[in-house]
Amino acid sequence: MAEILFLAHRAPWPPDRGDRIRSWHMFEALAKLAPVHVAALADNEAEAARAREKMAPLCKSLAIEVRKASRPIALAQAVLTGAPVSNRLFRSAALARHIDALIGQGGISHIVAFSGQMAQYLPARFDGPVLMDFVDVDSAKFATYAEQDRRQPLHWVHQREARVLAAYEADIARRADASLFVSEAEAALFRSRSGLGDDKVRAVGNGIDTKHFDPAVPLETIGAGEGPLAVFTGQMDYRPNIDAVRWFANDILPLVRKRQPQARFAIVGRAPTEEVRALEALPGVIVTGEVPDVRPWLVAAGAVVAPLLLARGVQNKLLEAMAMARPVVASAAAATGIDAMPGEHLFVADGAEAMAVAVCTLFGDRAAAAAMGQAARARMVARYGWDARMAPLGDLLGLPA
Repeated sequence: MAEILFLAHRAPWPPDRGDRIRSWHMFEALAKLAPVHVAALADNEAEAARAREKMAPLCKSLAIEVRKASRPIALAQAVLTGAPVSNRLFRSAALARHIDALIGQGGISHIVAFSGQMAQYLPARFDGPVLMDFVDVDSAKFATYAEQDRRQPLHWVHQREARVLAAYEADIARRADASLFVSEAEAALFRSRSGLGDDKVRAVGNGIDTKHFDPAVPLETIGAGEGPLAVFTGQMDYRPNIDAVRWFANDILPLVRKRQPQARFAIVGRAPTEEVRALEALPGVIVTGEVPDVRPWLVAAGAVVAPLLLARGVQNKLLEAMAMARPVVASAAAATGIDAMPGEHLFVADGAEAMAVAVCTLFGDRAAAAAMGQAARARMVARYGWDARMAPLGDLLGLPA
């Protein structure tokens, strides 16, 4: 009988951030195919406890270890061993021992590893199918960081990570039966970098729970009558998100407020850094920190903005906003990989002035904004159901649905 080992760099529950959303729905899809053993990491014990409570009844077995590596130590270890820093940050000797013991028992027939950091736990020899979900081309992200930090101390660190991680990703992809990426753009980039073909590198896109993200669901009201509101949602200790909100607050919002003096900008998401918190001193800027539910903030938005300068894969924040029938203004980088038509389902704008004009257009024409939001939701319902998105897993693993 088939049994699947699912490796995840963060325990999939709760599905409240981009990586966990994808891994949770992947776990659900795999559990429909065969019993699943889960081996995962968590950032802290509270997250581990929540995940154990939810997932233990759903798994054949479950092991979650809390990450304890520090960045300076991980960097030193990576340099000494020639490994990517990313791997050292997600290295757990206890989890490695558990995985080795589990595979040694002989019941595991298939392995699915979620995120490149978990490839280090793959056994050197395994007879069954191995599926590697890289999600994004992480090495390309670090190459961009290196370019951005050319005159900063972190330049060398990011340059090395880009080089070492790219070689590691390609090596793992050659060993795996198939490697998955969240969009065709990411898959094509990896094919060009690794030299592997369509038979080894596939795109399996993200979906959206359109029953949860549904504007018809009754929700609390936020910020009524205080001026038009632009909203950004995301993990606020993640560098691309920090760069995006800093740019919007400093350069774009002032242009919007010249046309709409009461306009506000809400930064909604957990773990805001001190730099993000400091933006609240600017006129019209709100920093919420973690909220129990992003949907009321999306409902309150006259425009949901995604001014990302660096974006890999598909932005779940945009899928959520569009499913909630909200009009979206995104940079070209943020919109890449989303199956939607610019001008019909969302606005795509690059540059501070273009972004400000698009936001003001939505603020100034509520009927047009509502029409765009409805078109966006219809697109999400038609194209982004999770069952359809995860359907290829059965064929890739050779397991009937």
